[in-house]
Amino acid sequence: MLRTEPIDKWVRGRLDGEVVVESREPLLVWQGMFPPVYAFRRDEIADGVLLPTDPPVREGFSFFAPQVPVSQWYDVAAAGRGLPAAAWALADEAVADRVVLTWEPGLLEWTEEDEPVTGHPRDPHKRVEAIASSRRVEVTVDGVTLASSDRPVLLFETNLPTRYYLPVEDVRLDLLEPTENVSVCPYKGRTDGYWTWPGPPALPNVAWMYSSPAPAVGAVAGRVAFYNELVDLTVDGVRQERPESPFSSREQRPGGDA
Repeated sequence: MLRTEPIDKWVRGRLDGEVVVESREPLLVWQGMFPPVYAFRRDEIADGVLLPTDPPVREGFSFFAPQVPVSQWYDVAAAGRGLPAAAWALADEAVADRVVLTWEPGLLEWTEEDEPVTGHPRDPHKRVEAIASSRRVEVTVDGVTLASSDRPVLLFETNLPTRYYLPVEDVRLDLLEPTENVSVCPYKGRTDGYWTWPGPPALPNVAWMYSSPAPAVGAVAGRVAFYNELVDLTVDGVRQERPESPFSSREQRPGGDA
């Protein structure tokens, strides 16, 4: 189930500002269809950081947990703090001498070169591109127009539907309810705004915004996008089919269990 690939990025993981792992030649590891993780040589991890521990007791699925069998779990200790079961060795010969450290948000801070990255390592085989357009985009739900714009920014991301990021003034935010939901993306950054369509039926966290996105997609800053999977989208007068994606499932959407 594992696929590996070396990469020459300078990668560092920190706990409260203290570097706990540093590599200029980390190994990318794909666990089936999941995004990659980094597996590090043990000499790339600071002394005293890894403390062997028992397997954690977890209920249900975790995106940030290992997706294949583990041979050894570790607590991570540095900067006067301890993170329980935040590192592990995978039970596969291809990575038997390496250790994976958690990318769960709020635990370690990660940089690739000098740029912060969240969620998971960036996949070198995935493309994310934001392009300004003059297409006419209409967003409706049950016949109610939520947005209408001829100045979208189209975001193309490998294996996901095209997203249409619209100027705030072209979106009927007065018809939507702001929420406290946030999400992180290694390619786009951290959201700081979500909105729910109150319905009926309600569509929780159906729209979002990045005020300060990653530089590569800076064109989407301050714009609002909707899940194509949940709304009725018309582009240049042509009604779009609702796409199927991982985000078609409520459980897969950030805040979808709210």
